[in-house]
Amino acid sequence: MLSFRPSPVTWPVWALICSAAMLAAAHAFERFGNFLPCPLCLRQREVYWAAISVAIVSLVVMRLWPAYRLTIAFNLILGLVFLTGAVIAGYHTGVEWGWWQGPADCSGAPGDALSGSLSQIDFDKRYATVSCSDAAWRMFGISMAGYNTLVSLALAGLSSFFAISALQSAPTPDESFDV
Repeated sequence: MLSFRPSPVTWPVWALICSAAMLAAAHAFERFGNFLPCPLCLRQREVYWAAISVAIVSLVVMRLWPAYRLTIAFNLILGLVFLTGAVIAGYHTGVEWGWWQGPADCSGAPGDALSGSLSQIDFDKRYATVSCSDAAWRMFGISMAGYNTLVSLALAGLSSFFAISALQSAPTPDESFDV
């Protein structure tokens, strides 16, 4: 029987839930807080969609072919996906703090950015993108990109931890694997 307590086998479920929660929070800030995303914000969301995809594939594959090697591999892949998210979010944080330049498609000036709610957008007109260098929201001096960096690092660490746990508890070749 499958337990939902965090373990190497159930980590993909938890990774899926955490990724969905991060996407929901991002969309809530956009929809209810009227914080339009910049191109780097959207790139950070792509990582969570990739993590959800990997988690779903891992759940299906591990259900069909339960093996510790697959558990280890999928948890490592999830760790790499979340680490990629931490790099992107960390890069965005550096752009916000002015440590380096952002990509060319992030150069919208604050006056060029669309203001108001999403319901006021005229989709037939072209708007400049929201600037990546201006943090739309901060709490305790940390922007959304900064918090995303921390969350992505934590998820990458947990994925790696569960991959190592699966490796250490792998049965010998004559033992069976029970999900």
